[in-house]
Amino acid sequence: MDLKGKRVLVIGAGISGFAAAKIARQLGAAVTLSDAKQEADIKEDFSEMRSLGVALVFGKQENALLDGVDLILVSPAVPLRIPLLKEAQERGLRIMSEVELAYRLSKAPIAAITGTNGKTTTTTLLGLLLKAHYASVGVGGNIGVPLSQVALEIPADDYIAAEISSYQMEATETFHPHIAAVLNVTPDHIVRHGSMEVYQAMKERLFREETAEDYLVLNHDDERTRGMAERAKAQVAFFSRITSLRRGAVLQEGNITLRWDGKELPVVSVKDLGIKGTHNVENAMAAILMAYFAGVTVEEMRPVLKEFRGVEHRIEYVTTIDGVDYYNDSKATNTDSAIKALQTFDDGIILIAGGDDKLTDLTDFMQLVKARVHHLILLGAAAERFHQEARNNGIEEERIHEVGYSMEKAVELARALAKAPETVLLSPACASFDMYSGMAERGRHFKSLVHGLEK
Repeated sequence: MDLKGKRVLVIGAGISGFAAAKIARQLGAAVTLSDAKQEADIKEDFSEMRSLGVALVFGKQENALLDGVDLILVSPAVPLRIPLLKEAQERGLRIMSEVELAYRLSKAPIAAITGTNGKTTTTTLLGLLLKAHYASVGVGGNIGVPLSQVALEIPADDYIAAEISSYQMEATETFHPHIAAVLNVTPDHIVRHGSMEVYQAMKERLFREETAEDYLVLNHDDERTRGMAERAKAQVAFFSRITSLRRGAVLQEGNITLRWDGKELPVVSVKDLGIKGTHNVENAMAAILMAYFAGVTVEEMRPVLKEFRGVEHRIEYVTTIDGVDYYNDSKATNTDSAIKALQTFDDGIILIAGGDDKLTDLTDFMQLVKARVHHLILLGAAAERFHQEARNNGIEEERIHEVGYSMEKAVELARALAKAPETVLLSPACASFDMYSGMAERGRHFKSLVHGLEK
């Protein structure tokens, strides 16, 4: 991609924005990085940007920012509906996401994963499976490492595993993974996208540019993803825990088994799988199919599948105190993800939930809370609505506790209420931005408070 001598405007001073600005400078562009916040309100250090000669503009984004611009690179956190980008569209300026930039720079093929839940676990596992076969593997995208950074590092004969969010797909044009997977689609990010239909359409953009030479991995057990096969041009491979498919990944007598091109290949037994829970069986199936299509052998996969124990903040064991297990599931930022966590434990749960409310329906979540949770501890901006919905679903008032905006109070109360062999579970079913910079900060704060109980 030739950016030499071009004027590039980067919108959004987050991780992706920094990477896009840095790469555009490396490619010879004159770069301006703009963020609607004031510099004092942004945690990032801008010294490197200044040293690279990137012009920095903070605060109100005037239309004059667009004058003379050849290309706009937009961070995933920035919606296309903001006034500046609407003006850019009216002027006919080119707007591109950071992952689109990454695709255009990448020499290596990309295996890309999206879905409402399970993306990080599946992408991390896929990266490890690819490393069992390839000398150099990049793992990036919506997983903490900008995809554009990874794209520059990985040579053509190796591979890239990419986690892709719906936000990242909004400003894509030609993004074309060789292997794509959609794990599931349940209500999420409706405030950003405006409707469930638009949210799903963003997910489907992942495979829009694929051809018959490519592969699309879909969850047969999810109605929305199953229907995507009708709109796919790639070779479709389903995975299912429930149905004995003729082709794809299935459960056969307790083993995850691959059926493809007339072959039936037992891969690993569910009991030997390092990650536990039915949702993780699905994640493993998706990763196995993608790795297989990328050239990884079943023999290369088995040790990885047995040794991988999951990712931080996703049903992550913290410690045991007086016979009570503590788990950090801060990554559960929606009800569907929290439901999967609740289904993992059998001996009664003290649940800490709440945060930045996504305003999705809570009925299924609260019905499961009623059945499996002994005490529901609510915090953050969502507490009041969650409390009312808990009552509406028949949960007794004495089982519901509000602690305001204090994780400290939530952990202290959980310790006081929990009795062996119960489990204390942080699975918020909400985003974290009412109290934290992100779900990782929330999860690490929870873990530090829990470890403090051991002293």
